[in-house]
Amino acid sequence: MNIDTKSLKWIRAPKQYSISAQKIEIITEPFTDLWQRTYYHFRNDNAPVLQAETDEQYFSFTVKTEFDSKVRFDQSGIVMYLNSDNWLKASVEYENESIQRLGSVVTNNGYSDWASVDIDASVKAIWFRLSRREDDFCIECSFDGKAFKQMRICHMFNAERTVSFGIYACSPENSSFKAKFTDMEITECKWLAHNGQQPDEEI
Repeated sequence: MNIDTKSLKWIRAPKQYSISAQKIEIITEPFTDLWQRTYYHFRNDNAPVLQAETDEQYFSFTVKTEFDSKVRFDQSGIVMYLNSDNWLKASVEYENESIQRLGSVVTNNGYSDWASVDIDASVKAIWFRLSRREDDFCIECSFDGKAFKQMRICHMFNAERTVSFGIYACSPENSSFKAKFTDMEITECKWLAHNGQQPDEEI
């Protein structure tokens, strides 16, 4: 099911953006980011976030993002922003003329982590998929919109029944670029139930 873009809500709307039924464009603003404490010991919570809301306990959200990033840390991707201390994101983050960081950040109780792999700087489009199974989440990516590869599985300690999820783009340094988002849809959960070792018994 395609997402009705009219139902999406901004957290910190950027000065320049456009929204149609098929496409969303964001022009990033300098010195915007999402990060909490870990390693760098600073807190940034000013990136624009555009989200839908659901109380579904099992679903998948997919989006394609295209980006013309040129400055270190420029990024665009998928997000589930609950509040400033609890959120997750996945994006392609520009590093230099040779590489970019394909990565994900999970922030629980005010502390962020970052997992990433290097990809070629020539990549200018990618699909992300966020799946929910109650309080657990899976982030995947695809270079063709068909074959998705797992990036990470995580638990969100403060994910209540209703969660918000969507897209974001930002420029942590003194830069600006256009991020485009298309092919947004929400479906039944593509992250299937585990069929291996059975859960431990609750004591």
